[in-house]
Amino acid sequence: MLQISIIIPVYNRPDEIDELLETLIKQSDKKFEVVVVEDGSDLDCKHIIDKYSDQLDISYFVIPNSGAGQARNFGVQHSKGEFVVIVDSDCLLPVDYIRSIKEALAKDDIDVFGGPDKAADSFTPVQKAINYTMTSFLTTGGIRGNKKKIGKYYPRSFNMGIRRTVFNALNGFAPIRLAEDTDFSIRVYKGGFRVALLPSVYVYHKRRSTFKTFYKQVRNFGIGRINLIKAYPECTKIEYFFPAAFLLFLIASILVAPWCYWGLIIFLIYFLLIFIDSSIKNKSIKVGGLAVVAAFIQHTGYAIGFISNFWKRFILKRPIA
Repeated sequence: MLQISIIIPVYNRPDEIDELLETLIKQSDKKFEVVVVEDGSDLDCKHIIDKYSDQLDISYFVIPNSGAGQARNFGVQHSKGEFVVIVDSDCLLPVDYIRSIKEALAKDDIDVFGGPDKAADSFTPVQKAINYTMTSFLTTGGIRGNKKKIGKYYPRSFNMGIRRTVFNALNGFAPIRLAEDTDFSIRVYKGGFRVALLPSVYVYHKRRSTFKTFYKQVRNFGIGRINLIKAYPECTKIEYFFPAAFLLFLIASILVAPWCYWGLIIFLIYFLLIFIDSSIKNKSIKVGGLAVVAAFIQHTGYAIGFISNFWKRFILKRPIA
């Protein structure tokens, strides 16, 4: 019988871990273990773990703050499953999540898999808008788990399964705080291991609840992307530069608007498409409007992080901070 270990790093999110564990006790397949690693939180979740101790095969550890990647490594080291499945603490799992994993692994010989994320009905309009911008082909090219995507699929750590032998062979996640999951996926491909996108193994990912925290997140994505380009130049793809091109073209369009307004018209059409598509998919004009704001923040925040770190790493030749 295939053993599954769910690894959950958590940092100052007791309420969210409570919601996640609530979805785990409702799983249709209950044969799995849970390992929660508290990554030096100020607000610990021990009282939440105790609440579920008689309903789940659950372990709880506290470590000094070292970043999500190292917390995951610690969790894997203290788990027993043949497959370790990593999910973020701000995720909710559908009732057949574990069953879908086991069915997929029984059919195909897979070393590493990832699954998409969706917005639950209970999400706030802002969370739904952010989820749209992070998963839509119009905004990300579907690189985060969409079958219609640009380029190779790289599993992400909000919903990632790894065969233990592969995890050990790659020495787990690198000791970096940004883009550690993409770094791991790159090493998976370089190692020749078998990777799969499993559409049926999805999660409801709450991500950030405000545009301010979303901006900080996507800015870090841009910073992390430059670090990856520096470490793996052979894996660089043109789409990595799209948000930076977006921002530079926007600035140029604004500057030349008194003489030529076609650039701004292109942006108007683009954001109108996002509004219409998001409104239809979320069945809400409000979410459609918020998706326009989220898309703007996503592109510009990523671009600012990308350009600023490009200057630091490639021009000033500074090491990773």
